[in-house]
Amino acid sequence: MSDLLSGFDLLLADLDGTLYAGREAVPGAVAAITGAAQRGVRTAYVTNNASRRPADVAAHLSELGFPAATEDVRTSSQAGASLLAEQLPAGAKVLVLGTDALRDEVAQRGLTPIDTAAGADAVIHGHSPDTGWRQLAEATLAIRAGAVWVATNIDPTLPTERGPMPGNGSMVGVVRIATGLEPQVAGKPAPTLLSQAAVGAERPLVIGDRLDTDIEGGNAAGLPTLLVLTGVSTAREALEAAPELRPTYIGADLGVLTQDPGTDGWTVREGVLTGDGEPIAALRALCAAHWSAGGGPATVRGEGDAARHALDSLGLA
Repeated sequence: MSDLLSGFDLLLADLDGTLYAGREAVPGAVAAITGAAQRGVRTAYVTNNASRRPADVAAHLSELGFPAATEDVRTSSQAGASLLAEQLPAGAKVLVLGTDALRDEVAQRGLTPIDTAAGADAVIHGHSPDTGWRQLAEATLAIRAGAVWVATNIDPTLPTERGPMPGNGSMVGVVRIATGLEPQVAGKPAPTLLSQAAVGAERPLVIGDRLDTDIEGGNAAGLPTLLVLTGVSTAREALEAAPELRPTYIGADLGVLTQDPGTDGWTVREGVLTGDGEPIAALRALCAAHWSAGGGPATVRGEGDAARHALDSLGLA
């Protein structure tokens, strides 16, 4: 069977915005991942969200219908704790900003979780909806005193069923401003998390909804990437993306795994789209033409009703 999925042996799939938003599965995602498993292509669930234990993430995925076990889940909390363990001696004190899931990961690597700046050898900063000023203040004091600083991820927003809300990157930004320093980043777009998750695979594919985390992270890890338009990043953002943010493939959703991700039916010349076919194929044609011309801000127009309809449905009219 000749389709996108046939070229890969492992899917490194993002969660929020790619497979689900909050407590709801993205339409078609369960069928796509289940179908991949039936064809022998395993999925590793790779998330920047450090607020939950891998077992809890796997349970949530299973409830939604995804084939997921604890060992299939890779979180930025795991990558962040590993990053600290590589730099600190056993028993070192780590100020944890985050949930109990992050504290557990730190403790499992022989480090000592603490809650205040006093004596902190390091700070690890992961997402928690309960993080407040007092925790940020303790982190600021520790970092300014010389503690190693690791952020599990720097996503500015977190997709939910109600819309984007402040993510860990927004909270990290507060400490960045207060200290004038930059953290080491464990999750996407740093390559650590994806590289760890891809171990043992010969042909992995990174899948996500964010250009600035999933796609940039996959590119940084030297892996092919698939952007799906079911979460944060838009068609225009893909079209105007900088080289390091450009995906290898683009799909409207995960249904693209069983399709040919080409540009059938569409032609682009000097910013003018002509032809007929699926709007997502039109976007691929536009991206290919625009990127080859250097990229940057784009002005496009459609010639004919089908082309104008495609641009309108993509938000590019």
